[in-house]
Amino acid sequence: MKFGEKVRELRTKKNITQAELAKLVGVAKRTVAGWENDGRYPQNRDLYDALAKVFEVQTSYLASEDEEFIADAAERFGVKGEREAKAVLTQAAAVFAGGELSDEDRLAFMTEIQQLYLESKDIAAKKFTPKKYRKDDSQ
Repeated sequence: MKFGEKVRELRTKKNITQAELAKLVGVAKRTVAGWENDGRYPQNRDLYDALAKVFEVQTSYLASEDEEFIADAAERFGVKGEREAKAVLTQAAAVFAGGELSDEDRLAFMTEIQQLYLESKDIAAKKFTPKKYRKDDSQ
């Protein structure tokens, strides 16, 4: 189940509107609608905590590994990083098209691909970003 589907299901079980949920977690109603209808997800990890508190569930229930990866990439590398992370997931998923792989093996593969992506972005940032623009010059 995707993030938006989980939010909609939990929200309707709690019998609250999108506007009420938005107010409870400090976002616009349009943001909640985007989560539920457009496949969007929070870029700020604190929102996962706020939603989990409202819904009385674990934060990990709301965020899948793929969503965590995309959120991490967006947080660290901006919109371009988010777009690239989505492409990485799409291309990696294509590897499994038509084949059979256990859930455990698929998760291990996807986790490794995600880690490699983030590491390569960090290396590229260190290599190609001028020192005066780096967030951490000590490296």
